[in-house]
Amino acid sequence: MEKLQILTDAAKYDVACTSSGVSRASKRGSLGSAVQGGICHTFSADGRCISLLKLLMTNVCIYDCQYCANRVSNDIPRTAFTPKEIAELTIQFYKRNYIEGLFLSSAVVKSPDHTMELLIMTIRTVREEYRFNGYIHVKAIPGADEKLLYALGIVADRMSVNIELPSEESLKRFAPEKTKSSILAPMKFIKNGIAQSKEEITLYKNAPKFVPAGQGTQLIVGATPESDSKIVGLAEGLYKQYRMKRVFYSAFIPVARDNPMLPSANPPLLREHRLYQADWLLRFYGFTSGELFKHENENLSLNMDPKCHWALRNLESFPVEVNRADRMLLLRVPGVGQRSADKIIAARRMGTLGFDNLKKMGVVLKRAKYFITCGGKMMERTPMVPELLEMRLTENRIGDQYAQLGLFDSETFLLSEKQREIDTWAEKTGKFKLAVSKEPELLSAINAAGSSTRDDFVKCVTGEI
Repeated sequence: MEKLQILTDAAKYDVACTSSGVSRASKRGSLGSAVQGGICHTFSADGRCISLLKLLMTNVCIYDCQYCANRVSNDIPRTAFTPKEIAELTIQFYKRNYIEGLFLSSAVVKSPDHTMELLIMTIRTVREEYRFNGYIHVKAIPGADEKLLYALGIVADRMSVNIELPSEESLKRFAPEKTKSSILAPMKFIKNGIAQSKEEITLYKNAPKFVPAGQGTQLIVGATPESDSKIVGLAEGLYKQYRMKRVFYSAFIPVARDNPMLPSANPPLLREHRLYQADWLLRFYGFTSGELFKHENENLSLNMDPKCHWALRNLESFPVEVNRADRMLLLRVPGVGQRSADKIIAARRMGTLGFDNLKKMGVVLKRAKYFITCGGKMMERTPMVPELLEMRLTENRIGDQYAQLGLFDSETFLLSEKQREIDTWAEKTGKFKLAVSKEPELLSAINAAGSSTRDDFVKCVTGEI
């Protein structure tokens, strides 16, 4: 039990809480199945939803990566599982309906090749001796021989080779035993192996499948000074060049607080969340990293999601008439997702759509209403002023004390309602003055207008309507 506690806790720094990405029915004489759509039924202590028995084979490591809790210079309890023990744990947890798959990683013990041999032995024991047919995700070890990579890819569903740090300079500084080439080489091998496996399956139905659920990687956010634009640009390149299924982002956790080269405080978890949102825009909404950032060393806004931020920078593209816009343009509208865009296109063939129709289709009108028209009319008469729109889009945001909560935490980290009211009023006042100073003709037009127009504008700015 102590060994299990140590190695499951050590595995929490690996992020792999996603659906399996592969479908495989159960077989007679075998245990388990893999479901493509997702099999999450349990939560880790920090609130992350997981569906796998997630553990390290060992935390004994020959490397001294400064950001890692398992580095050789760190004074922590060391232990290791045998392949037989991991197989037995997996089956016992599965039979008790605790898990439906296995996520296995390891520190580097003796050498990359030796560690890979132990991983292969473990997965083969689970698959062949215990006849487990469920989902298995394994972390490959950079620097291992290609033959070992292939052998592991035949018995695993998904493999990951973690980049961890976003630049070669940071790798040299904080993980001198690792190199850029030793990480990218196995990624390229896995990509080519997957493509070759697909070709073989078209020729031979029973050809072995190599990493059928694809490969992924992980980037640590906040340990090094790289900006979000650098991180998102790297992720974009990985998707294009190595056919990644997922790039995971993990907010840095200070495990060596006495190391002056590393931050002593955690980066905001909201930054990790914004990176996932930007990643989603790259994968499913047709955005590029160059569109999301103006400057090379720019970070994503913590006050609003990346799509809203892009929209405020490109107000010349709005408002969009939902009854005429094509799908790609609809996907650029904040609050409009893929499903709601498809519903809009299908429904408008039957007649003109209004805002009530959009709400029923799942469009998030609290964001979309500033950027769309229905039949040439906007839902609210809000001037297309960037500062004013930013104020409206961020008036209900969570404060700077946003934090990820565990299941059993007794205290919350949200600002009090009174403090939030004070902060909101101060923000509104400052941004209204800024908007008027940049648009003096707007103030003249308001003053010249009738009293009802002035009253509506004041209410709009103060959030009353």
